[in-house]
Amino acid sequence: MEKNGEKIVNPAAKGRETSEFLMAIVRTLSTSADFEQREKEKARIEKTFIQSDKRLGELVSENYQELAQITQDFSTISKSVNEAREKIKKIKDDLSSCKTLLHCKRDELRRLWIEGVEQKTMVAMLDQIEQIKEVPTKLDNLLLKKHYLHGTELVVNAVAKLENQLVGVEALRDLKAELITRKEQLHDVLIEELNKQIYIKSPNLSSLPGKRGSSVMKQDTLKRKGINGIPAPEKLEFGKEVKEDLNSNPEDDPAHFIAILVESLYMLRKIPEAAEGLKVKIQPELSAIVARTSQAILESSSNQMDSSSQSQCLLDFLESIFHQFRFVAHMHKVVLRNLHKIIISGVFTVSGVPVRQECLYDMTDVWSKIQAVVELLLREYLDVENTAASRQRAPTSFDEPSTDINSFFAKKRPAKPKKMALFRFDASIHAISTNSYVDDSRAFDTGDLFSSSLLAEMGLEKNQMVCKPSVYNITAIFKPLESFIREIEDAIACPDGTSSLQAFVTDFVQNIFLGQVHYTVLTSIGSATKVDEEDESFDALRHVVDHKTQKELGVSRPLLTSTVTVDKNLQELRELMQDLPDYADQFLNMICNTLKEYKDTCHSAYREIVQYDSDDRRVISAMWAKDEDISRFLRSLPSWRSLQSSSGQELATDDVCSEEEIKALNSKEAQILISNLTSSDGLIQQEIITDVTQMRTIANVHESVEWFSNRMKDFSNRLCARTNTTPAETAAAEYPPVSEKTLSSLRNLVKDFQDLAEICLLLLHLEVRVHCFYFLLPVAKQSNYAGPIDDLDPDSNVLKLNKDLSSMEEVLQQSLQPKKFKYIFESLGFLVASILMNSIQYMKKINENGIKKMCRNLFAIQQNLTNITMSREPDLDHARQYYELLYINPDDVITMIAEKGSQYTFQEYTELIKLHHRSHAALSPSQLENRMQKLKDVFFKTPNGD
Repeated sequence: MEKNGEKIVNPAAKGRETSEFLMAIVRTLSTSADFEQREKEKARIEKTFIQSDKRLGELVSENYQELAQITQDFSTISKSVNEAREKIKKIKDDLSSCKTLLHCKRDELRRLWIEGVEQKTMVAMLDQIEQIKEVPTKLDNLLLKKHYLHGTELVVNAVAKLENQLVGVEALRDLKAELITRKEQLHDVLIEELNKQIYIKSPNLSSLPGKRGSSVMKQDTLKRKGINGIPAPEKLEFGKEVKEDLNSNPEDDPAHFIAILVESLYMLRKIPEAAEGLKVKIQPELSAIVARTSQAILESSSNQMDSSSQSQCLLDFLESIFHQFRFVAHMHKVVLRNLHKIIISGVFTVSGVPVRQECLYDMTDVWSKIQAVVELLLREYLDVENTAASRQRAPTSFDEPSTDINSFFAKKRPAKPKKMALFRFDASIHAISTNSYVDDSRAFDTGDLFSSSLLAEMGLEKNQMVCKPSVYNITAIFKPLESFIREIEDAIACPDGTSSLQAFVTDFVQNIFLGQVHYTVLTSIGSATKVDEEDESFDALRHVVDHKTQKELGVSRPLLTSTVTVDKNLQELRELMQDLPDYADQFLNMICNTLKEYKDTCHSAYREIVQYDSDDRRVISAMWAKDEDISRFLRSLPSWRSLQSSSGQELATDDVCSEEEIKALNSKEAQILISNLTSSDGLIQQEIITDVTQMRTIANVHESVEWFSNRMKDFSNRLCARTNTTPAETAAAEYPPVSEKTLSSLRNLVKDFQDLAEICLLLLHLEVRVHCFYFLLPVAKQSNYAGPIDDLDPDSNVLKLNKDLSSMEEVLQQSLQPKKFKYIFESLGFLVASILMNSIQYMKKINENGIKKMCRNLFAIQQNLTNITMSREPDLDHARQYYELLYINPDDVITMIAEKGSQYTFQEYTELIKLHHRSHAALSPSQLENRMQKLKDVFFKTPNGD
């Protein structure tokens, strides 16, 4: 190191260098034998010493003041040390004297020490007494602010002091009794506060109408965020010490508040009693929640008493109950986790025995009580007590019906004449208004409907029911109820896979609800298809709906009341399939059974019309409709195919016929009918439907059954079989998947109704034509066409036919759609013309008066048909021109054929010539043969000949 340009040498190092230097000198002087060498060394050393001394003097001169200060300091320190030694020696002497004196005063000092200790103890006890006297006031303040942990600790410590340190203080006897009482009461306060946190703080208002959400959404929210900000019990950190902040509101953190309450109970050594108290309170508190929610629902919907609003109120009510019960279960889970923490820690004992976990309740107990309360609630609102005694068991299976559309032709006993009522008053304005008033007055009268014992157990009054009890309430609540049941089963992991609540719901639906629905449907349909007791004939096809109902249904023609009633009941069953998807197969079985029964009813009523005798005889049109060949031919005609096209089925291009083809098919139809009805010599004897009201009935049956089958077909098309459905399709389907066998049965029944509708329309089509035969065949066979000049009016049978056609037109136009009305009367003029032209063979003779009479017949029918079909009916002009050929000589007719071609068939010309010869007795058979041969030659040579 250097200082001011001079090198500073470490003193220790300098000392070592000096010692080494002296030793070197001594060694040199002692070992040197030469005197001169020693003198030189001596001179060198002296020179060096002079230099060192000079250097030392310089240094002393330079540092004189520091050296003087050091010397003074050393003198002062030395003096202080000497004085301290003197004092210590004196202290030792004094201590020795004190020891001797104290030894002499030992007993007196001990007495004074004991008095000092006693004095301090008395002061401490007085402080404790003062503190304990303030405990009641402090406890009240803490409890008022709900700082239960500090309050519990305060009272427990105070009682402990009174029972230990202050046990002998008689002045504190009353205070001790008061604090012990307060300690016991604090246990009840803590239990009450726990129940309040579990039940009273539940979010009951969030589920009222207008504020409710789906139960699934609520459940997801609870899983993600907890309830009202409380984390899920599995996520709570129970390892942390429970502390209470006196500067905050303890209820701001419900989970921590519950932990504080449990910790307070632990301080009171009341864990088993608390667990038992909580367990006992579960069902009464749940019932109280039900009562409070019921009252809130009633207040929020006090003026809504219609059936739909009642169902909505019940749904809102139950969803609110479920939401609160989920909260209750969640809070119990939080409580149990805190209780288990204390039990598992092993630090809690009663009389020295550790409390076991079996002493506590568990979540199974909570969910069991919830299920019991919900079941009790459902028993009230589903009216189980009133319906169980009169339960109707629904059919559990449905065998596929082997339905034959021809089954309605079976033999039927003759029907007695029906005594028709002239009028009824049940649809009058007065009757309707009276019934409406009675229904309204009974709509929400629940006076004696409820069991008083059940209501008392639920804590409800009669006027606290949110809706009228009914088994049909299950439809509004089934889906949320099933969702809640699945939550319960997931929570408690039922050992048998089914919870008690699920067992109740299943038993109710299967043994009560399905039977009630089945009974209601049968009763409703039975009243609509009742049998008249006077003549035992079916009344199902006689009444049609009013215009208001017809307008509501969106139909243009009347429908049978029985059909609309059946459809309404089946619509309710379809809605039940959606409301109770787990029982879709049972409801579809009911639908199929109902369809089968109604189909049998329609067939029986149909047979009442088409059977007119005790023998196995039916009207001709029914037999023809049954005939496979005729039926198949009629269904192949363009007019029938156009009906199918207008009903939604497109007509293929190949099915479109030209006018000539249509005329040929109409001619074929006329030939088939003529060949069937004119093959025998006899006339039609009452094998027709003479009562025009029966025609209206058949038309109503057709329209109703067709409308009904279309609706059922649309329903069946929206169903899917369970075996052919993927989960994605099931979720998107309008109806739940059903049994393939039952679905096949439904479609077969729908096909049967379609066939019955087509049979009815074919029967009307044929019946009108049979009426033409019935009236027109006697025109040629029984009338005289060779009479006097005054007999020129149309035949009486023609007038009867016109009257009959007008009557049928009147009823069918009101009962059938225009396209079907057109189908009934279309091509009827061609048939009439064919019948009258074919009837020429049955005329014995004819004169000019007879020709005029026949032309008048044709003209009268033409006028009537024109009014009905609104077309000219040129086929009747063709027939009239045919009869007018009788004015001309047969030879002239043959010449006309040769010149202008044929307008009629060879057979028609032949019958015309034969009638001419029968009418002129002077003509010989040989002339007839010649003319026939000439006709044959000319006819088959003409371009238009056959």
